[in-house]
Amino acid sequence: MRRRRRRLLLPLAALLAIAVVALVLGRSGSGGGGAPTAADPAVRTILVARLAKPLPAPISAESVVGLPGGPLILGGLDSSEASVSGVFQLDRTAARLSPAGTLSGPLHDAAATALGDRVLVFGGGTETSSDEVQALPAANGAVAANATASQIGRLPTVRSDLGAAPIGGRAYVLGGYDGSSPLDSVLATADGSTFRQVATLPQPARYMAVAASGGKLYAFGGETASGGASGAIREVDPKAGTASVVGHLPQPLSHASAVSLGGHVYVLGGEGPNGGAGDRIWSFDPATGKAAVAGRLPRPVADGGATTVGSTGYLIGGKGNRGEALPSVVLLHLRRVRAAPAEPKSTATAAKPARHGQPAPFRGRLLIADRGNDRLLVVDARKKVLWRYPSHGHPAPPGGFYFPDDAFFTHHGRQLIANEEQDERIVRLSFPRGKVLWTYGHAGVPGSEPGYLHEPDDAYLWRDGTISVADAQNCRILLISPRKKVLRQFGDPASCEHEPPHRLGSPNGDTPLRDGNLLVSEVNGSYIDEITRKGKLVWSVQLPIAHPSDPQQLGRDRYLVADYTRPGGIYEFDRAGKILWSYHPSSGPGMLDHPSLAERFPGGLIAVNDDYRHRLAIIDRHSGKIVWQYGHTDQPGRGHDRLNTPDGFDLLAPNGVTPTHRYTG
Repeated sequence: MRRRRRRLLLPLAALLAIAVVALVLGRSGSGGGGAPTAADPAVRTILVARLAKPLPAPISAESVVGLPGGPLILGGLDSSEASVSGVFQLDRTAARLSPAGTLSGPLHDAAATALGDRVLVFGGGTETSSDEVQALPAANGAVAANATASQIGRLPTVRSDLGAAPIGGRAYVLGGYDGSSPLDSVLATADGSTFRQVATLPQPARYMAVAASGGKLYAFGGETASGGASGAIREVDPKAGTASVVGHLPQPLSHASAVSLGGHVYVLGGEGPNGGAGDRIWSFDPATGKAAVAGRLPRPVADGGATTVGSTGYLIGGKGNRGEALPSVVLLHLRRVRAAPAEPKSTATAAKPARHGQPAPFRGRLLIADRGNDRLLVVDARKKVLWRYPSHGHPAPPGGFYFPDDAFFTHHGRQLIANEEQDERIVRLSFPRGKVLWTYGHAGVPGSEPGYLHEPDDAYLWRDGTISVADAQNCRILLISPRKKVLRQFGDPASCEHEPPHRLGSPNGDTPLRDGNLLVSEVNGSYIDEITRKGKLVWSVQLPIAHPSDPQQLGRDRYLVADYTRPGGIYEFDRAGKILWSYHPSSGPGMLDHPSLAERFPGGLIAVNDDYRHRLAIIDRHSGKIVWQYGHTDQPGRGHDRLNTPDGFDLLAPNGVTPTHRYTG
């Protein structure tokens, strides 16, 4: 156990205020999800991960159990790293959190599962690891608000940092930590009071991601006795009494979570060999024993709790990549999408050096938000770096410059605006001096009150001085005055459903249009909306893509959007949702991995951030070829012609015009 544990049982009123941080999602995984339907070569199944309404307070190292009414959350650590004892139930839509009893005392790093008409909680600890087994009555699949857990047994030894999952009327406990070293035993119980060892893991481990699928248990990664992360995929067959390594993740991983959906197990987030939370989702197919990339979480998460209820997976709370406790709720669904028609000539090849005399793909200066390197770059078509921020001559603002997700030129190239998505702040800078002119939000502090943001995306400066921003985790669009007054709000932090303009499903784009309206993208449900600045909905359409990002208007009824997934794509569509053109190679050097922004440059070329292939690419829409790129494909870096997860860009023409957003300030 490596965390501070304290705190007595809190009054219910206090728990409602802060112990939503005590949500118990844990490392227990549960099977579920509908079985895949018959194969159709024109249809593919993708995993969609979207943010729901956040919890009232952060929580990590909790346990979670899937009940018919929704995830049950037990214990965990609050934002001060203190253990808590509250039990809460989140409804299936993740819109409402209700009290559902309490543990016998503060607890975290436990494992939990439903068994019969009870919820069992195994081990965990406060200052030290525990061997206690607690039970909460769950008649008819629900826990009463006044229920208190009682001790019903003890594990053979103290055990924290463990995993658990149910199969066929029994609960299985895997791995963990006895206070001095990781454990390798796999235990079975039918009542929570008597245990027998059914298998031995090939190697002792703690902090594994555990889920059940097809009558077997799967344990991914974890931390070994050496303190390092493992990449092993272990299969436990309770009937045969065997445990073996059946594969390996592409990288070592610990502190991850797992859910079972549609016959596959999805491993969510976790910490890699270099530490820090990650946002990668891996898919494991038990039939083949192979693991593959399945997408990205909306944000990095480690030490979160995960479960499945019906055909929905839940990843709740956890820690971010700076170690901060998170209030986030991520919903995971399998979605079948029909491949959009591709233009016959679209072949997709990697960029080759331009021949002498070949025209440059753009004229002017190209601004790049190099998110993974926490910097802004300005380059020209010859890939010469003209400006960097921060730098020795252009220092960062107080609190640093972190996670620039988007950046745009303003004032005819005399200023810039950037949103630091996971630093919860918008910054305006003079260009090229780099002087901070204006900020909104509180660095590193998320919130929904006036003056606060939670993952701001696409901050634009309008000609009248108003700033619009998609406040993604607060599920709203804000219009902010130069004096930092919120002039209008579309959406509601209390609800992340699609009902524009009153409610928005995790908006991540708010592009200004010529007529003064906003073009909004909603991640939840893959909607694009046009909304007037007075709050009237003009039109809305649902697109057949996984994760729309940053839509742009090309013509009277022609729009462009990126599909932020892997393989990703670029789509042109009309207001009826008809796909007019697309670029979406499924493999090879032209494949996109989570493209976040696509824009049409003068001359008709399409520029795109290819975030997780670490490049900004320019594509000829007629030939389907990449004709120019900045960054080396699949090679993150900081040197010349290197990027790390670029997430925004903008073009400033020689005459001081921003041709892709002419109607901003």
